[in-house]
Amino acid sequence: MAVSAAQQKPGTTRTLLSEQDGGLVRRTVLPGGLRVVTEAMPGVRSAAIGVWVGVGSRDESPTLSGASHFLEHLLFKGTPSRSALDISVALDEVGGEFNAFTAKEYTCFHARVLDQDLPLAVDVLGDMVTSSTLASDDVEAEREVILDEIAMHDDDPDDVVNNLYAEKAWGSSPLGRPIAGTVESIKALSRAQIARYYRSRYVPENTVVAVAGNVDHATVVRLVRKAFSRANFLADTSVKPVPVRRGERARRSTTGEVVVSRPFEQVNLVLGVNGLVRTDDRRYALGVLNAALGGGTSSRLFQEVREHRGLAYSVYSYAAHYADAGAFAVAVGCLPSKVTEVLAVVRGELGSLAADGISAEELERGKGQLRGGLVLGLEDSASRMARIAKAELLYDELPSLDEVIRRVDDVTLDDVATLARNLFGQDQTLAVVGPFDALPA
Repeated sequence: MAVSAAQQKPGTTRTLLSEQDGGLVRRTVLPGGLRVVTEAMPGVRSAAIGVWVGVGSRDESPTLSGASHFLEHLLFKGTPSRSALDISVALDEVGGEFNAFTAKEYTCFHARVLDQDLPLAVDVLGDMVTSSTLASDDVEAEREVILDEIAMHDDDPDDVVNNLYAEKAWGSSPLGRPIAGTVESIKALSRAQIARYYRSRYVPENTVVAVAGNVDHATVVRLVRKAFSRANFLADTSVKPVPVRRGERARRSTTGEVVVSRPFEQVNLVLGVNGLVRTDDRRYALGVLNAALGGGTSSRLFQEVREHRGLAYSVYSYAAHYADAGAFAVAVGCLPSKVTEVLAVVRGELGSLAADGISAEELERGKGQLRGGLVLGLEDSASRMARIAKAELLYDELPSLDEVIRRVDDVTLDDVATLARNLFGQDQTLAVVGPFDALPA
């Protein structure tokens, strides 16, 4: 972006991408620092809106563990002008899609509606985000719902092993704690704690309203200004947007092995290494490396672990990026009798990549996967909305689609080989959940 949001005066508008760049994207900074970003998609009849708040589970102290997710639930429970039923009915009666999610570094409330119903969606979301009542009865009711949700995750082997891996890799830091909190932390959270968290974190300078679809920027700005003026949310006209800043230095994950016994039929494991921070330019090379290792059915892990040896049904690799940390890992689900061989094969593939990199054919195939995924993933208004919101909230950069594809195309065999050597030459972190107390010898 030529002008970052932090440099833009409240009340002004900037064009971030032109129609020639693949889509007209504009940003207006409202009083209080609230950012409104839109992308015009004239060829569709839908509009997607997301209210993205730069607060997630990693912003919580130990006593507030789970507060971001708890608050996400509570904002659906009612405002002075709408009950929980009113909120649900408003979007249901126009056939809209409506939901929210909490991540480690942000929370998002989103809706997708017909373009003609965007004013309703903006008003409902603005009401929820600025004016939730957080009634005591609702806090107690949602406390039970969240405890049920935690119990549900505790019965899911994938959730258990991923939480276990995060805890092993990041320890007692906020990155190492589950997004939903723990049974103990959720039982202990009071309404007063959640209300203070709401007032201090849900502030305009930390919020982005992103809209994509058949929309006009000026109209969206007027709708947002009206909907978010409740509860004096936009009262301070001098405040500017706040760039997301979390760690000044990249933090490394802890290595080692952890095994947790559960009476599951399968063994689920995650084997990973310290990865890349979110803004690392090598992330494009990492995307190609991930495609070659475990990013599809033609990948090395899928072919060797599943197709050739029949060791597992599910095997894949993935990257996780945060402001000051990252992980690159392999996840596998297999029978207990196969776990030793699975680990040997996976570690063998990592060692091979560290020693020799990938082939020219894998390089081109990986680039093709990334290009196709990028383009096909932006075919609907919801995907476009998420892209411009994340660029605004997390990256402070919005390259055109052509520019992103150029960065992918610029990845070389040497780039991938050097990255693989650096990543897979590190000590590993292993988390295992299965029907035993220790890995078989």
